Amino acid sequence: MYLFIVATLIAAAFAAPQQNYYQQQQQQHQQQYQPQYTGKFVPIVSESNEINPDGSFSYSYATGDGQQAQAQGYLKNAGVKDQEAEVIQGSYSYTAPDGTPITITYVADENGFRAEGAHLPTPPPIPEAIQKSLALIAQTQRNPQPQYQQQYQPQYHQPRPFSRF
Repeated sequence: MYLFIVATLIAAAFAAPQQNYYQQQQQQHQQQYQPQYTGKFVPIVSESNEINPDGSFSYSYATGDGQQAQAQGYLKNAGVKDQEAEVIQGSYSYTAPDGTPITITYVADENGFRAEGAHLPTPPPIPEAIQKSLALIAQTQRNPQPQYQQQYQPQYHQPRPFSRF
């Protein structure tokens, strides 16, 4: 009888619900990567969003900490094959962590994305020697020099007979 009771207790222990490997990993992942929001709440002060039947749109928003964004877009050359292009222009602004106000204005169209802002890097100036070379090339292309026109006429000589002396 004692053996029967021990076997029953062991069977009950093994029959208890246990988590499988997948459930354990999922729980660890959720505990490890659960987002913790530690920042302050930033309210949306204003917001507008308009989508028109022709595909054009506009939106804007402003937040309580000074962030702003706005954009408008439309389809250019609608219905013209190989000339349709979505055109979007807008801007956004915010304050950088160091306190610098950042403002970007942009246009995106068939010519690509072009952004402008006071803090964006600009290319260095072209060195004077290269600028002079580019000006000379442009001038040469506007006023081409006449090509060398002399005809080449090869002179053929009669072969001399072979002479030993």
